[in-house]
Amino acid sequence: MNQHTSSSRPIRSALQHLMIRDVPSYANRFAYSLGFLSAISFLLLVITGIIMAAAGPHWWIASPLGQYLRSFHLWATQAFVVFILLHLTIVLLTSGYKGARKFTWVLGVFMFLFALAEAEFGYVLRGDFSSQYRSLQGADLYNGSGIGWVLNNLNTGQVMGIHIAVLPLTLIALILAHYFLVRVLGIGKPSPSADAYPVVKANHALLFWRGGTVVALVALLAVVFPSPYLSPLTISKIAKDDPTLISQTLVKEFDGSSDTATYVNNIAPYTFNSQSVFIQTPYNQLKATQSTPNQLTLFQAEPAELQKTQLEAATAFYASDPVSKVLPKGNYAIAVVDSLTNMAQSGLYEAALRDNNGTGYQTTYVVRFLADTGIPDETATSLRMTTDQYGMVREEANSPTPGAWWLAPIGLLNHTVLAKDEDNGDRDGAIIIGTSLLLLLAFPFIPFVNRLPELLRIYKLIWLKPRSK
Repeated sequence: MNQHTSSSRPIRSALQHLMIRDVPSYANRFAYSLGFLSAISFLLLVITGIIMAAAGPHWWIASPLGQYLRSFHLWATQAFVVFILLHLTIVLLTSGYKGARKFTWVLGVFMFLFALAEAEFGYVLRGDFSSQYRSLQGADLYNGSGIGWVLNNLNTGQVMGIHIAVLPLTLIALILAHYFLVRVLGIGKPSPSADAYPVVKANHALLFWRGGTVVALVALLAVVFPSPYLSPLTISKIAKDDPTLISQTLVKEFDGSSDTATYVNNIAPYTFNSQSVFIQTPYNQLKATQSTPNQLTLFQAEPAELQKTQLEAATAFYASDPVSKVLPKGNYAIAVVDSLTNMAQSGLYEAALRDNNGTGYQTTYVVRFLADTGIPDETATSLRMTTDQYGMVREEANSPTPGAWWLAPIGLLNHTVLAKDEDNGDRDGAIIIGTSLLLLLAFPFIPFVNRLPELLRIYKLIWLKPRSK
C-alpha cells in the first residue's frame, strides 16, 4: 500500500502542477468546470475514434460492440459541443474576455467552430443514409461558400483524413494554447466586485468527480439511446426496385440535362462531364468483358443531329413504361442505356463509378448519381431531414437521439431570409453565417459592444453572493 502510494505521488504532483491551484472561490462552481468537461469529452472522442478507425466501418456498423462504441462516440460528440458552447456562454456573460484574455476568447471560438466541423465530418463518415444526405448538403454549402474546389464533402477519403487527423490535431493545438493562456493569465474577473471573493485552493477532486460523472452519463446514454442506423441508398437497390428511374437518369446524364450536369456555375466538385463519367467509362468497362458490338462507339460515329434525335427518342421511350416494350432497333442510345441499367441491377455499375478515379474511397460519382435520381431528397423528406424541415437537427423522424441541433440556425435562415432565395441560397447562407462568425470572433475588440455584459450585469446570472472571508 505504501509502495503504491509512493509511486502514484509523482503523478498526482505533476497533475497538480499542470492545473491551476489557487482560484477565486467562485471558480469552484460548476459553471467554471465547463472548459475541463469539454476537454474530458474531447478525450473520449479521441479514444473511441482511434479504436473505430483501427477496426474499420464494418465493425462499428455490424458488431454489437462496435455499434455501442459508435453510440458512445455520438454522445461524446454531443457533450463536447454542449460544453464548449456553454463555456463560451459563461465567458461571454462574465466578460471573461477582457484585456489579454481577448485571445483566449478567439481561441475558444475557433475551437467551437472546429468542433462543429469535426462533428459534421463525423456524420458524413458514419456509413448510413444520413451520411449520404449530409455529404450532399455539405458539398452544396461549401460550393456556395466558394471552397468546394479544395473541400469535397463527397470524397470519403478526404473527409476521413480531415476528421481523424487534421481537425483533431488542430483541436489539440488550440486546447493546449487556450489552457496555457488561462494558466498564465488566470481566471477573469467580470467586475470589481470579484475582489469580494476570497482566493482558495482549486477543488481538483470535485473537478474530476464532475468529469467522471460526464463519462458515466455518456456511457449510459449510449445504451439507452443508441446511434440510429438507416441503410444507405445503393444504385443496385434502386435499379431493382425501379429500373425505369435508373434508365431515365442515365438518359439525362447522357444528354447533359441532369442536376449534376446543369449544376449552377458548374463548380467543384461537379466539374466533371456527366456523359464521360456516368455513361462512357462504365459502358466501356462492361464491353471489355463482352464480344458484342460497342453501341456507344456506333452512337458516337453518328452525326450530331442524329445523336440528338436518338437521345430525344430515348427520353420519350423511358418516359412511358418501357419494361414491357421491345427495344427499338437502330437507336444506339437506348441500347447503351439498357445495358447500363442491367449493369446497375447487378451492382457492377456502382462499383465502376467508385473505381472511376482509382480509389474506392471516392464516392463523389456514386452520391451525385443517386442525387440525380431524386431518391435521396424523397427519403430525407419522409424522414423529415431536409433543411426546410430544420433538417439534420434530428437523427431521423422517429429517433429520440438528438442530431446536429447546432444546425438549427441554418433551418431558421431557410424559413426566413432565404425562403425565396432558390438560386443563390447556399451562397447567401454562407455569407450570413460567415459574417456572424466573424462578428463573434471580433466581439471582444468592438468598443462599447464588448462592455454590454458588464454594463447589463449579466454576470449576476452566474454568480452567487460572495462568501464571507
